[in-house]
Amino acid sequence: MVQATRRDFLRAALPVAAPFILRAADARRIRVENVRFEYEDYLYRTPIKFGGVALDRATLLNVHCVVRAANGKTARGFGSMPMGNIWAWPSKLPYETTLGAMKELASRIARITESSGESGHPVDINVALEPAYLKAAEEVARDLKLPEPIPKLATLVVASPFDAAIHDAYGKLHGLSCYRTYGPSFMEHDLARYLLPEFKGEYLEKYVLLDPKPRMPLYHLVGALDPITDEDIVKRLNDGLPETLPEWIHYNGLTHIKIKLNGDDLKWDVERVVRIDRVTEETQKKRGVKNWYYSADFNERCPNVDYLLDFLRQVKEKAPRGFGRIQYVEQPTARDLKANRHNVMHQAAKLRPVVIDESLTELESLLLAREMGYTGVALKACKGQTQAVLMAAAAQKFKMFLCVQDLTCPGASLIHSAGLAAHIPGVAAIEANARQYVPAANKGWDEKFPGIFRIKDGMMRTGEIRGPGLGAVPA
Repeated sequence: MVQATRRDFLRAALPVAAPFILRAADARRIRVENVRFEYEDYLYRTPIKFGGVALDRATLLNVHCVVRAANGKTARGFGSMPMGNIWAWPSKLPYETTLGAMKELASRIARITESSGESGHPVDINVALEPAYLKAAEEVARDLKLPEPIPKLATLVVASPFDAAIHDAYGKLHGLSCYRTYGPSFMEHDLARYLLPEFKGEYLEKYVLLDPKPRMPLYHLVGALDPITDEDIVKRLNDGLPETLPEWIHYNGLTHIKIKLNGDDLKWDVERVVRIDRVTEETQKKRGVKNWYYSADFNERCPNVDYLLDFLRQVKEKAPRGFGRIQYVEQPTARDLKANRHNVMHQAAKLRPVVIDESLTELESLLLAREMGYTGVALKACKGQTQAVLMAAAAQKFKMFLCVQDLTCPGASLIHSAGLAAHIPGVAAIEANARQYVPAANKGWDEKFPGIFRIKDGMMRTGEIRGPGLGAVPA
């Protein structure tokens, strides 16, 4: 437990710490009484390329919390998420430096969360504490004498399993899926408090499904380093899992394929898509499958929007059927939208939906993206359950394209991500990359949730996520 002196200091530092009012009849408000966390480390079976960097390992941050309701009842919650420092914090700093800074930030977020005295619905707690989390990130950068600040996205990733654990505990407190706790029976404030005036009188329950979709298609990733056919393999892993795209298609019955692109070599990017389409078409013909889809992810590597327009036009010319199968394009240019206002997406979005991913860190960035011509958003559990459901509500209000992406999430973090996708209307498919790159981290979870971790017909059985809270760990 945190020492009283530290608790008093943090309470003084938080300007909006609400009093915890004990009302026997009111279980809507909770406060966090205890937080603990640990890490798990895994090596990938094969590297994945993020933004020009090959990644071969993952560190999971696992968070446990205890919450107490105003009526005295307590519940335990659990959240898990990969640290994802290569994705959340692109930097010339060494991998261990950025990971170490995020671990130090995790320690401070744990103390802040446990000691704040904040009470309310989990959404209220996260919204109230986020400024303190961001301040802690500034302090970590200063204390460690880092030559650059910790990005907001990296702070959101570190905070996400803490937020998840609180939502999980809240659902368990009431014996319900957390998605059934987003209405006025549990939330004291409507969405106008968190978003915009036009949400007055509306609650999150309007924008989520009470029950998960029973099944959803799986999006399989073809990374920039991944072999497409046998001729691309220098030496086989021979570990019992597929290694080429046709092998994966047959193994999982795939109908949705996400293509990672480099964004700095137009010829390579176009030929990569054309080749993947050709190989996929040959494979699906053998299976008797006529309909399948692609998404194209540049991880913000395109130098400008003209590159994206050239890419789309050339793919359409060289593989018209393949172009027709592209469901959306993900984060083509730099994540800092304010610094790159010239990269408007109006023309590109006429060809295919263009969604923000790395750019989406708050409502302001979503509004700016719409102004710049983006037509969709990629929701991610690694940015926090609170942010994900709030941005899902905003995107639906604005009639934007919606998808849910993961951060190569294994185990409980995949269940969290899949549950999010299964409860958001309009999300058509689920990305789940850990089964390809870090299957060791799924060990044990695949026995508890076989329909989530064992894919045979291209579909994930999301109806299995039925437990209280986030559904991953029993109450």
